[in-house]
Amino acid sequence: MSRGLRNCNPGNIRRSRVRYVGEVVPSRDREFKEFQSMAYGYRAMFVLLDSYRRRYGLSTIRQMLNRYAPPTENFTEGYIRFVAEHSGISPDEELNTRSPRDMVPVVSAMSEIENGVKAVVKDVEEGWRLFIAS
Repeated sequence: MSRGLRNCNPGNIRRSRVRYVGEVVPSRDREFKEFQSMAYGYRAMFVLLDSYRRRYGLSTIRQMLNRYAPPTENFTEGYIRFVAEHSGISPDEELNTRSPRDMVPVVSAMSEIENGVKAVVKDVEEGWRLFIAS
């Protein structure tokens, strides 16, 4: 089982001062956050990507992933291609981070890259419901 799945952190969000609803504090993982359930882990991904749009004006898959998975640490162009292909959204098309039509497939594809297995769509959709309710 991948680290992200073991931590219920499908986006492999690193530890930081930011606290998310459903986060286990302290995380047992020294580098990455841990969540109470996969749904809370997906909620954190939706919150983080929405904050990229609101705080930094990042509104496309390409812009968001260059921040989320920077080239200094990742093969970012491959990540961008995979997410675009699997979500059906062009890498430079503006995303609506408040739309499940855009964000559920994007986050599902990101989870697949991060964990090496397809996301359980039911968990992603539950994460969306938690996100949109907050």
